[in-house]
Amino acid sequence: MRILIVDDHPIVASGCRAVLADQGEIDILEAADAESGECVFIVERPDICVIDINLPTVSGFELARRILDRAPDARIIMFSMNDDPAFAARAIECGAKGYVSKTGDPNDLVEAIRAVGKGETYLPSAIARSIAFAGPQLAQNPLSKLNAREMEILRLLSAGKSLSEIAWLVQSSYKTVANTSSIMRQKLGVKTSVELVRLAIDSGVA
Repeated sequence: MRILIVDDHPIVASGCRAVLADQGEIDILEAADAESGECVFIVERPDICVIDINLPTVSGFELARRILDRAPDARIIMFSMNDDPAFAARAIECGAKGYVSKTGDPNDLVEAIRAVGKGETYLPSAIARSIAFAGPQLAQNPLSKLNAREMEILRLLSAGKSLSEIAWLVQSSYKTVANTSSIMRQKLGVKTSVELVRLAIDSGVA
């Protein structure tokens, strides 16, 4: 099995290699950001991609979108420091087959790879329970109104990126990004980009 790990922290990548060392014949491929991760995927076509959500340029969600646009049957596990059920729910909505928290049991990653490798989906039991019982709260979260692309643009706005920079990063046109920003303001009931950024920060997107 060939596994691509996309994470900008060498210690995390090293830890993943150590955890998977006793799992039979596994070939580990590595990338440190979305751009190199996409390139490795195109060239190597790994069996499973383990993608950190918080990458240096665009997020793991954006990388997952690019990979799935190119290969709809790609098997992706999202990897994050955040065990918030909203992030796990967003990962599944984006097409990921699994979600693992870096703060959880290291064996969760092994189990996720086994499950996803067999064509199944995987969520650690604690996160699955959180999603099940957090349904009303997730629905009340204003960010639940946004789709994956809107969430990515919001994250980049809150990081201080201009619309032109965001258009380049998400491989879209300036007009499309500007229109999306306007739609987000309408959805979230805010009038200015400053209010939009403040909401993102308060909601933990930034």
